[in-house]
Amino acid sequence: MKKIILLVVAVLFVFSFGCATKDYVKQQIDPLADRISKLESKTVELDGKVAAAAKEAAEAKRIAVDCCEKSDSAAKRAEAAAQRAEAAAEKAAKAFKLGQKK
Repeated sequence: MKKIILLVVAVLFVFSFGCATKDYVKQQIDPLADRISKLESKTVELDGKVAAAAKEAAEAKRIAVDCCEKSDSAAKRAEAAAQRAEAAAEKAAKAFKLGQKK
């Protein structure tokens, strides 16, 4: 008798927990699928923005390098001009001294 009651209780216990139906699973998964699709679209959008920003940054870097090279070139020309001016000033000073001695 105890075995039969135990068997009945075991069967009731097993059947008291239902299996997940397709509709239940669909109800649970649909909101997640919607969220995932929205996140995927945002990811694609952000990837495009990142690519555009990277392109702009590369262009800005190229412009900065060009400007740096131009400024270096201008600095070298200015330095050469300053050296020529110093040499001319020294010549002028020597000529002035010679002019005063006469």
